[in-house]
Amino acid sequence: MKINCIIVDDESIARKVVQEFVEEWDWLQLVGQAESPLKAINLLAQHSVDLLFLDIEMPQMSGLELLKNLPNPPAVIVTTAYPQYALEGFELNVLNYLLKPISMERFLKAALKAKAFFEQKNKTAAPNADYFFVKCDGNIERIELRELLYVKALENYIIIQTAQRKYITYLTMKGLEDYLPTEQFVKIHKSYLVPIAKIDRIEGNEVHIGNEKLPLSRNLRAEVLERIEGKLVKR
Repeated sequence: MKINCIIVDDESIARKVVQEFVEEWDWLQLVGQAESPLKAINLLAQHSVDLLFLDIEMPQMSGLELLKNLPNPPAVIVTTAYPQYALEGFELNVLNYLLKPISMERFLKAALKAKAFFEQKNKTAAPNADYFFVKCDGNIERIELRELLYVKALENYIIIQTAQRKYITYLTMKGLEDYLPTEQFVKIHKSYLVPIAKIDRIEGNEVHIGNEKLPLSRNLRAEVLERIEGKLVKR
């Protein structure tokens, strides 16, 4: 399991320290860095992010203000020089609170706690992995995972395309992605999530599912290929 993370800190040296720690562990995958919460919002829109390493005192908006304003925030490990925000941070359900300067030992303890959190989360979701419900056109619709072809993000809505019909529902991609079993689905583009078992062909920068040709992001191509590696017949 890979944990996609971003670093949000206005100090370049602090970002560098956390980056070097993240790169020591192959189950942590750094997908971006931001020097301000406003730039972090753009990164969160572009990538599937599981974990934020988040500073607190930054210009324009604090890290805690960012966290309060995210509709579906990822898990958070606070990285700060200020201990007085600890209570407020934990009231916002942060996983851990690291005081600068951060040692590798403290970082690893926090990262392992995050790893355990995501492993437990995936186990909890597994019994409900064959279907889910969404609100659509005033109704509550049941979606069978075996019938799902792809999910497409559309601003604050998502399109769920199955073999039979299309559902448009008021959700975020992150909200649905957190619920779906990670071993069965892969993000091929910031706006597209697909079931691995339904991929018919990867051709250039396109993923073919039935008659649909979906965009394959250059940034996510390596991850997609890694996910299907176990199903690839070799000599």
